[in-house]
Amino acid sequence: MLMALLGDVMLGRLVNDQLKLVDPAYVWGDTLPILGLADLRFANLECVLADDGKPMPGKVFHFRSDPKNVASLNAAGIGAVSLANNHVLDFGSEALLQMLSVLDRHRILRLGAGEDADDARRAVIKVVDSTAVGFIAFTDNEPDWEASSISAGTYYVPVDMADRRTVDLLHLVEQTKSSVNLLIVSAHWGPNWGSTIPPSHRRLGHALVDAGADVVFGHSAHIFRGIEIYRSRPIIYSAGDFVDDYAIDPEERNDQSFIFIVEVVENAPVALRLRPTIIIRMQARLARGGASGIGRRMQRLSDELGTSSTWIESDNMLEIPIA
Repeated sequence: MLMALLGDVMLGRLVNDQLKLVDPAYVWGDTLPILGLADLRFANLECVLADDGKPMPGKVFHFRSDPKNVASLNAAGIGAVSLANNHVLDFGSEALLQMLSVLDRHRILRLGAGEDADDARRAVIKVVDSTAVGFIAFTDNEPDWEASSISAGTYYVPVDMADRRTVDLLHLVEQTKSSVNLLIVSAHWGPNWGSTIPPSHRRLGHALVDAGADVVFGHSAHIFRGIEIYRSRPIIYSAGDFVDDYAIDPEERNDQSFIFIVEVVENAPVALRLRPTIIIRMQARLARGGASGIGRRMQRLSDELGTSSTWIESDNMLEIPIA
């Protein structure tokens, strides 16, 4: 089985304007053939799909996309999305609730935010070729957006091993792993910039694997960070931005990311294959000419974590063996 994991997908602002004029598949550029190789596709949806709500006061950036743009997710065959991030409540709880309904109607699994705490923290399961794949998503962004028993919001978990909510997350991972073959934990965590991985992320990443996570998929930072293989399980500390309209930092290069392909054999990840991508005119594209530079940067960052990898020039791909 192959799974494709994508970092932040932001369909609001100028991307939303563009999608009024073009085919819904536009945002995926020439990446669709690669995405089509996967049996399951997962992304962090960094906006709210709604036409309702008022901008949240006190926030600088508000990301909202027309509900019809769920067609863009369908165009790429995105089967599940994380909503545990710092933009799902940009237009308030009514807009979030509208998005939940839109995703449910289009049979796209959603996790990490919901109409109440139970809905936000629930694991979702998708069966692919007789393999039960579980997903859990949490965020340490926007603590005021934490869902409660009576209010919509996100599955908020601070990156603090002593916090009760972190302990509860690890228990949820243990419980979920007992009923699935493969478990992906999506973490929208940490600062926006800098390639250095916070030590607290490594501690929690290891604890998630110890509790049963087969893949830890981190995002939130606008740039990618290194990958660690811990106990034969990959921890992707930051996937970076996959689609957006952001200004590009010439040093940190927030326009660069990857399609993260996880190969699974006998219910365990055995390899990661990274296809470098670049955002051009609000469209994700395979980074052909500059692919080796992007790939070798990830290679250096991952090497610092003890991770061996091979850049395959003929395929414009970085391969990381897991087992």
